[in-house]
Amino acid sequence: MDPDHHLPGMSPPPSTPMNGTDGMDHKMMTHMTFFWGKDTLILFSGWPGTSTGMYVLALVFIFVLAVLVEWLSHCRLVKPGSNNVAAGLIQALMHAVRVGLAYMVMLAVMSFNGGVFIVAVAGHLVGFFIFGSRVFKDTEMPPYHKTSDLPPTSN
Repeated sequence: MDPDHHLPGMSPPPSTPMNGTDGMDHKMMTHMTFFWGKDTLILFSGWPGTSTGMYVLALVFIFVLAVLVEWLSHCRLVKPGSNNVAAGLIQALMHAVRVGLAYMVMLAVMSFNGGVFIVAVAGHLVGFFIFGSRVFKDTEMPPYHKTSDLPPTSN
């Protein structure tokens, strides 16, 4: 097919510069290997920017997201004897929130920033230690005992 001919009703794709940019001068570059430093993009365009304070806030945010993923993985919000439909809706909503938060943590780690990677792993570690390990459990539960409303995350 000739590149100058398009299907009826279809417009040609917009032209872009050959270097893959949108023609604007961007100071940030996308890393494909781990790097150290506060000058990075995490989750949103322009965030956290070049400010050290905003970078620290971004690290705290990622840490809290990872802890929340672990909490949702080990919490019991559905009471025994609840209506099956209501319980199923609560479980489905909890699952959707957990997966959404886990994807946000994954996308943050994909910034390839070493600090983001460390706080994401540390958040999962602290979250599991508090909510999933035996440390804060009163009694030892048999292995068949249900400890969460959600199934384990698949790894």
